[in-house]
Amino acid sequence: MRTYPDTLGVILAGGLARRMGGGDKGLNTIAGRPILAQVAERLQPQCAGLILNANGDPARFATLGLPVVPDSVPGFAGPLAGVLAGLEWAAEHRPDLAWIATIGGDTPFVPGDFVARLHAARESAGAMLASASSGGRTHPVNGIWPVALREDLRRSLVQEEERKVGRWTSRHGAALAEWSGSPDPFFNVNEPADLEEARRIAGPEGQ
Repeated sequence: MRTYPDTLGVILAGGLARRMGGGDKGLNTIAGRPILAQVAERLQPQCAGLILNANGDPARFATLGLPVVPDSVPGFAGPLAGVLAGLEWAAEHRPDLAWIATIGGDTPFVPGDFVARLHAARESAGAMLASASSGGRTHPVNGIWPVALREDLRRSLVQEEERKVGRWTSRHGAALAEWSGSPDPFFNVNEPADLEEARRIAGPEGQ
């Protein structure tokens, strides 16, 4: 039984992966399985639904079996565009859900209490948003967002050309949910060396 509001999970994979040389870094494998498949496997049990935010031909993600939702703001406007895509998809397709939880599609070690602890932090602080924190760093892309803020976010992206996730969340007040331990649950694969490190952490049988 979940003790927090039903939440749509949104895996953010709409970036250009420049530091990985382009392409879909989430389709790189760790322990023989795509990173995106591992993220989905960890996030799905925590959510009332799951979608993938990605641009381009959705067929390349067919094996995941998830709805693929592109950015609704053109020009690769960054992670906030992916968040907005998730918020707007939820409003249209899952009006029963008032919250989405976003996680980077390059984050293979998503904790099993990700959504629960974010909601707990938000409720404890009386905040509208919550972001993950680990290793002394905040990860604003990995967080909880109310669907009710979708119009505000669209205005910020389109009219103000806001691109900084942390700057936008700070306007509304974001609680922090902190994790510790090794490996860092929010270790993300940004470049080839990170992919090798993730493979080392996971080992041959996966993490």
